[in-house]
Amino acid sequence: MTQVDHVRMANAIRGLAMDAVEKAKSGHPGLPMGAADIATVLFTQFLKYDAANPAWPDRDRFVLSAGHGSMLLYALLYLTGNKDMTLDEIKRFRQVDSTTPGHPENFRTKGIETTTGPLGQGISTAVGMALAEKMLAAEFGKKIVDHHTYVLCSDGDLMEGVSQEAIGLAGHWRLNKMIVLYDDNGISIDGPTSIADSVDQVKRFKSAGWAAELIDGQDQAAIAAAITRAQKSNKPSLIACKTTIGYGAPHKAGTAKAHGEALGADELKGAKEKLGISLEPFSVPDDVLKAWREAGSRGVAARAEWEARYAELGPRKRAEFERRLRHERPASLAKALRDHKKKLLESPLNIATRKSSEAAIDAIAAAMPMEFVGGSADLTGSNNNKPKDAAAFSAKTPKGRFIHYGIREHGMAAAMNGIFLHGGFAPNGATFLVFTDYARPAMRLAALMGTGVVYVMTHDSIGLGEDGPTHQPVEHLAALRAMPNMRVFRPCDAVEVAECWELALNRTTGPTVLALTRQNVPQLRNQAPSDNPCSHGAYELVAAGGDAKVSLFASGSEVEIAVAAQKELSSRGIATRVVSVPSLELLLSQPQDRQKAIIGNAPVKVAIEAAVRWGWDAVIGHDGVFIGMHGFGESGPAKDLYKHFGITAEAVVEASVKRLS
Repeated sequence: MTQVDHVRMANAIRGLAMDAVEKAKSGHPGLPMGAADIATVLFTQFLKYDAANPAWPDRDRFVLSAGHGSMLLYALLYLTGNKDMTLDEIKRFRQVDSTTPGHPENFRTKGIETTTGPLGQGISTAVGMALAEKMLAAEFGKKIVDHHTYVLCSDGDLMEGVSQEAIGLAGHWRLNKMIVLYDDNGISIDGPTSIADSVDQVKRFKSAGWAAELIDGQDQAAIAAAITRAQKSNKPSLIACKTTIGYGAPHKAGTAKAHGEALGADELKGAKEKLGISLEPFSVPDDVLKAWREAGSRGVAARAEWEARYAELGPRKRAEFERRLRHERPASLAKALRDHKKKLLESPLNIATRKSSEAAIDAIAAAMPMEFVGGSADLTGSNNNKPKDAAAFSAKTPKGRFIHYGIREHGMAAAMNGIFLHGGFAPNGATFLVFTDYARPAMRLAALMGTGVVYVMTHDSIGLGEDGPTHQPVEHLAALRAMPNMRVFRPCDAVEVAECWELALNRTTGPTVLALTRQNVPQLRNQAPSDNPCSHGAYELVAAGGDAKVSLFASGSEVEIAVAAQKELSSRGIATRVVSVPSLELLLSQPQDRQKAIIGNAPVKVAIEAAVRWGWDAVIGHDGVFIGMHGFGESGPAKDLYKHFGITAEAVVEASVKRLS
């Protein structure tokens, strides 16, 4: 390997970061300047990484949780020889349609494992990656799956509450292949972290079951020794690296001024002179670039050795491994769900949709027992998403496929992103729909990244009853429907539940919410066509028998109310149809001709949902009738609440007749 001083290699990162931020007049130069030594040691001495093939399965994962320091990662990708990260793209830092956006985006730039920026998300997502590595290694063996998950995090990552959830899980599960390098520079935007925080992070991590130590983050030998110790630990490891933010800047180093703004021409010139970096923007000495490129190809031998071991696997096991990494569902899944729906038609289930989901899950788990990974945030008995034959995952039972996350909705959602991004599994996680508020930041990142995770969100309305308005979601459906690339299903019965599960699992380009009832509902469907009517978002469940005067639209448990109202209106000679709308936003994404055909031309349009109105005007018009919630809920039995809030068949009939008169 080309012999180049470590300092010069680290300075190449610093120089590119300073120049890119200065050219953009926007960004965060301080972290790349302070953490350059950490990254240099990791990438040149430890990381199992091949820049020419950044997605090979057994690579080490590197997550820059401190996504504001994105130029650190972009510099590393360019220096190590990632063909998609050119010097021209470095010069286009933070510009429209560049591969160097303000925060790392894994769907935009190859070599980036996960999208980061919202603090705490990276370290928490990485827990899911390390968990997936442990589960996949237990199944396929360490000759095929044996890699580390490295994280570079900041003070801000560790202040965010989700980090506590994440490190608690990692310590409990003894994810010893996870190594967190903490850029302990003691500075945030407002100034020294001491103005708001006095946590001893080393003690904090130790109390959560981690190995943890404090080192000099600018000392090459100390960093290397600490990583070596961490690799040998039987626990996840925190290495708190004491650094100086904006290292080398003559006046701004060690201050908040180096955190989130360009250094300015004079400070940049002074920093380069102090560090011995060429004043020419974006210049990297030839011998330094050559040394970095050699570091980027250091993993070629490891990849070749892995490919040789992989070739020794039997063809069926190789095919299974590759299929799962592609997130391709087995053919057995479609058959299992067809058989399940056939049984439902023969023996209807008049139960809560959370219970009919449980029945569907048993069918799914039988078809994909090792890749279907469920979990619940301490509500397993209420969410009903644990397959009957599933073993619980633990440090001692890594082949377990049901995860007890504890009361950690946010940590669960973030870990699910990591499990999916790692590859090999189809994760789902469960809690009450109202607690999507706790999971929302990770859910939003799932939608942004396009991770195919499934959220089993039960107790979906005032129908949960006596727990009252603190637990009754009224605005949550609207909020989730408003999120780009988030798909929300609220099935009305057991057949729709099975169809929605099928659509959710086959959607690997974005997340899906299944909103399920606590209360029992009748099975309204008596047929299950092969084209899956839920795939259009809505369909006519009950025809009017002529030109409809009234169209009733409803989702979930309120479809039963619509059907009852239709019978009464029809008995009065008012031609009425019922449209089940399991996914409002999916309906509204259909071509205009299909939307019009489903919505129809009835002069009176009524939407029924035990939630707020937002979103329904696109179907019923601003002058349409809405039967639902207009405020928060109330504590009481479900049936009493529906009467109290006027969400009844009688109310639907009365409103329809009044509008027709």
